[in-house]
Amino acid sequence: MYSVIINLLGLLTFKSYFLKMKKTVLLLLTLLNIFSVFGSSIDTVVVTSKSMNKDISNIIIKPAGYSLKSNNYPVLYLLHGAGGDYTSWTSNVPSLQKYANEYNILIVCPDGGSTSWYFDSPIDDQIKYETYISKELVDVIDNKYKTIPEKAARAITGLSMGGHGAFYLAFKHPDIWGAAGSMSGGLDIRPFPNGWDLPKRLGSYSDHKAFWEENTVINLVYKIKANDLKLIFDCGINDFFYDANKRLHEKLVERNIPHDYIERPGNHTWDYWANSIKYQLLFFSDYFDSQKN
Repeated sequence: MYSVIINLLGLLTFKSYFLKMKKTVLLLLTLLNIFSVFGSSIDTVVVTSKSMNKDISNIIIKPAGYSLKSNNYPVLYLLHGAGGDYTSWTSNVPSLQKYANEYNILIVCPDGGSTSWYFDSPIDDQIKYETYISKELVDVIDNKYKTIPEKAARAITGLSMGGHGAFYLAFKHPDIWGAAGSMSGGLDIRPFPNGWDLPKRLGSYSDHKAFWEENTVINLVYKIKANDLKLIFDCGINDFFYDANKRLHEKLVERNIPHDYIERPGNHTWDYWANSIKYQLLFFSDYFDSQKN
């Protein structure tokens, strides 16, 4: 009887020890998972734009270990759409922090104004977001953060108005950007002469047709050569910008400009963009890796 009791106590002790070890292992795994997802950090940086004489907020996502490593990092600039601001991407796609860790990159989310279209407006001196993004902000990020300050380590993409902005800036400044993308981008603004404050940026289409023709992405293809930029863009087939995306794809094919073009079921929604950014990040990561010596 005594030996039975001893054996039972031994079993209970082992079971208690096993349960404690199991809890410890689960806790460690949970902490490791938390670190891998949230080990990145977010800065909010206010940049003074000399061209527009105002302060502009921007979010910078740093990968885990940024402050502990001597590495320099490639940078992806991620533009919001009309009606959005610098918080739009992180608010709607919080997994961007995980992606910054996974691909070991800096992600910059600028504020592009509610409806700037990322132009230097020919009719409004207070709208100079082309200068701000491609010159002023890039200079600040390269000076303040551990970047690789070369076009080969710099990419830009965005959604809707930001998709237009990303291609607009990249096509006009292929010396600054090495790769560019667009998600559901407004790549031909001319079919929307009254939309999203465009007349406030370019004047009315009837009175200022030249401004519209000169500042719509689909008319800027002539500015790039076959190997200037790595390009990726996509659009949902139910999106009101789908036709413009398809026409840009056809124009790039005609001019023998290499690019990745994807169309899939989807509309002009955050569900679509949260999915799309995953594919674009892989594309940009492959591009950055290909540029390493």
